Order: sequence, then C-alpha cells, then structure tokens
Amino acid sequence: MAFEIADTAMAAMTEAAQAALPHEACGLLLGTGTTVELALPAANVAADPAHHFEIAPATLIAAHKTARSGGREIIGYYHSHPNGLARPSATDAASAAHDGKAWVILAPVSDGSWAITCWHDGPMGFEALSYAVVAG
Repeated sequence: MAFEIADTAMAAMTEAAQAALPHEACGLLLGTGTTVELALPAANVAADPAHHFEIAPATLIAAHKTARSGGREIIGYYHSHPNGLARPSATDAASAAHDGKAWVILAPVSDGSWAITCWHDGPMGFEALSYAVVAG
C-alpha cells in the first residue's frame, strides 16, 4: 500500500509530539484513501500519558460525525513514544483494533529531530508501510 502524508500534517504531528514531552502525543490522521491531508491533535486522556496514549473520545466522535457528513475520513492515528522507538510497542499491539487503519509513530532522536514510521494495522497485526511526504 502506497501512503502519502501532507507536509503540513507531518509538521503538525512533530509539533504536537514536541509540545507533549515528556508525555505521549496523539491524534487522528484525516484524509482520503491513502493520503493523510490533516493530522488532528487530540488530548491524551490515558491514565499514564507518559507511557500510554488514549485519544480523547470527544475528538474521535466529532471526527466520525464530520466524516459521515462528507468531511475527511479517519484513515488512521498517530502517537509519539517520547522515551522509546518509532515502532509499535507491545502495548500498541495489545490495544490495536486491527481495523486496517494506518498508525504513524514518532520518537525523538538525539539530534533533536524525530524518527517517524508508518504502519498498517491489519488483521494479522502491524505491517510497516512506506510513505512519501507530499506538498499539502
């Protein structure tokens, strides 16, 4: 599956991840098909936001309502691993819905940048997705 992420969405994710430190940032990936047009930040309502994420239900419900009304569809989710690697953790694998959505995971790199990976949450678990950043 080819996947594209608008540069503006990529910037929004990295800004949200930086702002959330030392906690995990999270949000929704909105767009069409396999193109992320918008990264919508959401409050992380997890009991332990430094080690887990849970997208605020109100944000998720509002996005579903918008999609049903003809707006951008939810094509995935993003979150950061502020003290980890940019790949699905055991907790991610255990809590994933296996619904075919994309996951973008960000982790800080020692030079101040962010490692960013993309995953497909399929019926058999996570599979790495290649992606391209496009003008948005």
